[in-house]
Formats: sequence, structure tokens, C-alpha cells
Amino acid sequence: MSEAAFPPAETWYLYLLECRRGTYAGITNNLAKRYRAHCAGKGARYTRANPPLAPLGAQPFADRAAASRAEYALKQLRAEHKRRWAAHWPWPPEEACSPC
Repeated sequence: MSEAAFPPAETWYLYLLECRRGTYAGITNNLAKRYRAHCAGKGARYTRANPPLAPLGAQPFADRAAASRAEYALKQLRAEHKRRWAAHWPWPPEEACSPC
């Protein structure tokens, strides 16, 4: 079977945002678009009530399942550990976004 028969693999990201009252972790396959949605109040319920102040970090994954497992693990951590995680996975420059 040729490569054209399979769609290109998407990169999924686990991301962390600094919000008005804490942090928010989520997954997406389009960081810039998802961040804009959070800023516009069209993201998750938490970010509608606590708008994002800045993106903290984003870790790439080969597929959605791996990103979801990592998201669950990250959400189990305390806020200071989440921020430490973000320091190891800076927001990718190619996904740069303006502050909300």
C-alpha cells in the first residue's frame, strides 16, 4: 500500500497555561488555535472562568492516546510541579501566540 493511502501523522501536544487562578492542562493538535479559543472564552469551562495569562509549556506526542495519558498524569501533580514540568517543555516558537 502506498503512503498516499494513509493520512499524515498528526502531532498532539500536552500544554499548560497560566490562568488567573492557577494552571490549566489540556491536549490539542493545534496549539495556536486552541490557545486563541481559550483567550476568546471558547475553550474549557475552567479557562472561561479563569482566563489564561500566558502559555507555559507544550510537550509533543505522536498520537492522541499518548497525549491523553500524559495529561492525566500531569493533572495529578501539584501546581509547582506542573510549572517545573513546563520549564522542561517550552512553548514551541513555531506555535508562538500573542498574550490574551
